[in-house]
Amino acid sequence: MSDDRESREDQPADPKVSDERPEEVLLILPVRQTVLFPGVVLPIAVGRPRSLKAVQTAISEERGLGIVLQKDPSVEHPGPNDLFAVGTSCEILRYVAAPDGTGSAIVQGRRRFRIEEFVREDEVLEARVRWFDDDTSDELADDIKARHLVMQEKAGEIVSLMPHPPEGMAQMLGAVDSPAQLADLLANLLDITPEEKQALLETADLQQRIDAVIEKLDDYRRVLTLSREIRDKAKGEMSRAEREYRLRKELEVIQKELGERGGAEVDELRERIEDAHLPKEALEEATRELDRLGRIPESSPENSVIRDYLEWMIELPWSRFAEESLDIARARKILDEDHYGLEKVKKRILEFLAVKKLAPEGKGPILCLVGPPGVGKTSIGKSVARALNRPFVRLSLGGVHDESEIRGHRRTYIGAMPGNIIRSLRKAAVANPVFMLDEMDKLGTSFRGDPAAALLEVLDPEQNREFRDHYLGVPFDLSRVLFIGTANVLDQIPGPLRDRLEIIEIPGYTHEEKLEIAKRYLLPKALASTGLDRDRCRVTDAALIELIRGYTREAGCRRLEREIHALARSVATRIAEGETASVTIDADDVVRILGPRRYESEVALRTSVTGVATGLAWTPVGGEILFVEATRIPGKGGFVLTGQLGDVMKESARTALSLVKLEAHERGIDLAFFDEGEIHVHVPAGAVPKDGPSAGVAIYTALLSLLFDRKVRHDVAMTGEISLRGLVLPVGGIKEKVLAARAAGLRRVLLPKRNEKDLVDLPESARRDMEFAFLDHVRQLPGLALEGELEGAAQA
Repeated sequence: MSDDRESREDQPADPKVSDERPEEVLLILPVRQTVLFPGVVLPIAVGRPRSLKAVQTAISEERGLGIVLQKDPSVEHPGPNDLFAVGTSCEILRYVAAPDGTGSAIVQGRRRFRIEEFVREDEVLEARVRWFDDDTSDELADDIKARHLVMQEKAGEIVSLMPHPPEGMAQMLGAVDSPAQLADLLANLLDITPEEKQALLETADLQQRIDAVIEKLDDYRRVLTLSREIRDKAKGEMSRAEREYRLRKELEVIQKELGERGGAEVDELRERIEDAHLPKEALEEATRELDRLGRIPESSPENSVIRDYLEWMIELPWSRFAEESLDIARARKILDEDHYGLEKVKKRILEFLAVKKLAPEGKGPILCLVGPPGVGKTSIGKSVARALNRPFVRLSLGGVHDESEIRGHRRTYIGAMPGNIIRSLRKAAVANPVFMLDEMDKLGTSFRGDPAAALLEVLDPEQNREFRDHYLGVPFDLSRVLFIGTANVLDQIPGPLRDRLEIIEIPGYTHEEKLEIAKRYLLPKALASTGLDRDRCRVTDAALIELIRGYTREAGCRRLEREIHALARSVATRIAEGETASVTIDADDVVRILGPRRYESEVALRTSVTGVATGLAWTPVGGEILFVEATRIPGKGGFVLTGQLGDVMKESARTALSLVKLEAHERGIDLAFFDEGEIHVHVPAGAVPKDGPSAGVAIYTALLSLLFDRKVRHDVAMTGEISLRGLVLPVGGIKEKVLAARAAGLRRVLLPKRNEKDLVDLPESARRDMEFAFLDHVRQLPGLALEGELEGAAQA
């Protein structure tokens, strides 16, 4: 194979080539960490399928077998490029097969060869090789004879220095009269690396090979001499721990004498530290710890602690950055592909990216996406990462009560590790990912510290250039990280942390938006996950609308996604059973598959009696309609509030009662209505805590309806705070509340006059379908909310 020949051009020139059959095809047996020399007998474990095949073929067909060292021992299935070019042919003296299918062979090296080309690479490796042998005439030269004597002398010295030399080794070495054979035998016995042995095997010139062996013998003799001196100084009885300590000291002395202090592992760590391009302070700390690692015994518990620390320092992306894209048009396209609607959110994100493009070194704000569950906060973060061509990492802060989860643990503690910020950056493998801090409103505090306070340094552009994790103990630059936060409830984010964030509110989706999201994203995803396509499963718009209105009541789309998956699974079952080849699902099929509707509009029924008004409420998961029920029971004048109301809502109810009494007085109605009976106001769903001032208008309307025995219009919902002067004050969450009224089938909404400006946030379809009336004073309510005229004349 031409590639193999080219890869071996830098090998030493061939020595004298044998004239007898200079080329031959051999079966090739790759081995790990073992070099076979001519004349040497070695055991070889055979376990890989191709190796077993080569040995068995060599035995059964009496073929030649060549042993070749593989360059990387971790390669499980080595090919031609994974092997060295020079090997040794061998004779299989004995082969024993094990019950587990592996085997072991005793082989004896015969001749050196160089691989010319591989002729087979399937079940076994076969190669055409060229022999090369030492010229026996060279062994007669005087300088070779002299080197032979030197080798024998040094070998004898080494045997005498060995604590427990093999029996008969000195006699065996002295009996070898061939310099080439003695050099190969000593090369095999030397305690050197496989790569060094391979270099000796490939050394073609006999004199050079002998000189190299003599040099290795000198190194080995020096090691043994030092070892004997140390043993002489450490004589006497010692415990097992003392013996291990002595051996470690011996190793330190040997490594120091050879200029290899710290060993191969320390050298490898030193190279990796250099390649990691650590900043100055981090490099100094890593070097200091590396020097400590080289001085302490491997058995010391501190050894693993230092090693783990250095691995963290090496693997962190101190200077690795993703090559980002700031193409605004591409970012717009990605946001439109991944999300339907959310125009204000997309506009703000594109503005953020545009500023970053024009001022890359500027300290931009930290964006925080606030909205109900299921509206796409996390997926927006992923889209931003895709638009910027950066990795995306997410850290959930829900339930985090320990500051150490942000800053990490100090290394004095057993099992210490970095905090989640540093761990996430190691996972991202770059220093500029898009980093989403999820559920920021669910951070907690405990005696272990305040994680929200720890996040202040992370998110402050003035401080995060030198963020110090307790475990690392050195600053890490977070200024290139693009942090994006998410939360469901803005008020639950701690104040100092909220001040560092730019809030982008993501409202709930309208029914029209949910329909489009279901058609574009949720339905194709559900079909793909169940092995269907649009040809075999078609879901009509009417079916999706039925799902949205009758089976889900949420601001986002998570429940809708689950219900669509339920429909898809039902269709998949029918098709898998051979009942049909394709299915079209309409609204009636939805009821058949999922059962009766879970949500029905109760507005008309609940407002068909006196004293019931429909209010609007805001919740973390979107808007809700809120019924206020008022009744009068016999008693001695009292005011009862039930429904698990908060203090603010109770005060709103008392204010509403005072205003209704004032209205009765102005219209000449006897206040005995209040003094001779007990007024009871109840807000249903008593298990759910309720609070806030925005129910004031609804409570006032319910009491007014009770006082004048007039029903509240069944198609009207209302919201607004009231003052003791009867003023209607603005409230929040207008978009969510109006969408909740629309979803409940209401078409008329009464709002505070000062909230009229908030209608611009509503979708065009909602503004078109709904009718709005705006209130300055509660005196406007009777004509807008009650059926019929009130008794008595109101005084001006």
